[in-house]
Order: sequence, then C-alpha cells, then structure tokens
Amino acid sequence: MHKVIYAPESLPPRVGANYRVAKSVFLAGSIEMGAAEEWQTKAEQALADLDIFIFNPRRKDWDSSWEQKIDHPKFREQVEWELEALSLATHIIMYFDPATKSPISLLELGLYARSSKLLVVCPDGFWRKGNVDVVCEWYAITQYESLEEAYDAIRSELS
Repeated sequence: MHKVIYAPESLPPRVGANYRVAKSVFLAGSIEMGAAEEWQTKAEQALADLDIFIFNPRRKDWDSSWEQKIDHPKFREQVEWELEALSLATHIIMYFDPATKSPISLLELGLYARSSKLLVVCPDGFWRKGNVDVVCEWYAITQYESLEEAYDAIRSELS
C-alpha cells in the first residue's frame, strides 16, 4: 500500500530517465499552521489503497519560532526537502484553502506550472483565485472542484 514520507524524513532515490519516483504524489498547498484545515491527513487516507509514495510537507515538529532565513538550519532543511520532494513527485496536488493566503503555494504553482504534474483545487473565496485560474488556463492545468475529484483523478492515473 502507500508509504507516507513527512518532512524532513529521507526521500526515496530518483529512478528512471526523468529522475522521478514512480507513482508519487506531493501534497502541496495551504498549511499556515492553525489557519488551514489539515487536508493532508485526509488526502493520505483517501489515497491509502494505492501503491504510491505520498510526500507530506506538514512537519510534525515544526516550530513557528524558527527564523525564515537561509542560514537557519531547520528552516533551510524544510525548504530544501520540499524542493527535492516536489522535483521527485510524479504528481502534485495543490490545494488553496480559502481561509489562507498561501504565498509559498502560489510560488510553487509558478515553479511547476509547466511541469504537467499539477492537479489544482482552488475554491471560490481564495483571495487570489483569479490569478490561479488564469495561470491554470494559460498552462492548461486541470482544476478540480474538490479535493475528492483530484483524488479520483490521481486514482485513475496511478492505479
């Protein structure tokens, strides 16, 4: 069955010509501790029947007092883990929770817009939904009305 890897746990080695981990999903999107629903746990449960790797950036030991600076070792470890896991994943579910601003998720949308890996869920009410909609249309990124629809799409692609 599935294997969940949380930041900053070791990631599996790259395989194949495209240097990705076969059948893997990165759970990108809103976290903002306390503001976003904990949708990543629901995603893990929804995809539990698949033989895949799930990369979850929601760090169990996150400390909000860490300075978000390049020379802070724990912060840098988190960011580099996310960058590596994003590059390894064959699919990226990106969820924009309307209760958040999610600036890093917007950055990651830009980084991976041309990758053909994104499945985007951006409900009405997200403060930059218009920007997300235009980027998705411009780069032919499929948007889903709900996380459940995105899970179904992953399931049909990876099972």
